[in-house]
Amino acid sequence: VQLVESGGGLVQAGGSLRLSCAASGRTVSRVVMGWFRKAPGKEREFVARITGSGDTTYYTDSVKGRFTISRDTAKNTVYLQMNSLKPEDTAVYFCGASRYSTAQRMAVANIDAWGQGTLVTVSS
Repeated sequence: VQLVESGGGLVQAGGSLRLSCAASGRTVSRVVMGWFRKAPGKEREFVARITGSGDTTYYTDSVKGRFTISRDTAKNTVYLQMNSLKPEDTAVYFCGASRYSTAQRMAVANIDAWGQGTLVTVSS
């Protein structure tokens, strides 16, 4: 599966952005899709994931209640709606696809395919 992210940019604290991850080569309904981010000087970290069926989602604690992951099977695209953004959300955001099911967060080591990343910058 090939993944292409879009939607990053510069936003003020408290603002919103919606990231998109367009998939080709395999449908998003057949894999677990997730969003990760990497801030300067930090390791890549899990943000959110959605199952192939779209019936369950999981978020890291720092984004719960602010971010929403969703998918559009017809467009073969996964989204990350980010509201109430904070400066600490500044990072390069990556989407990833995995064959491995999980009840909780996705592990970086289990990602089969990555997108190229999109930069989100939140100013204070």
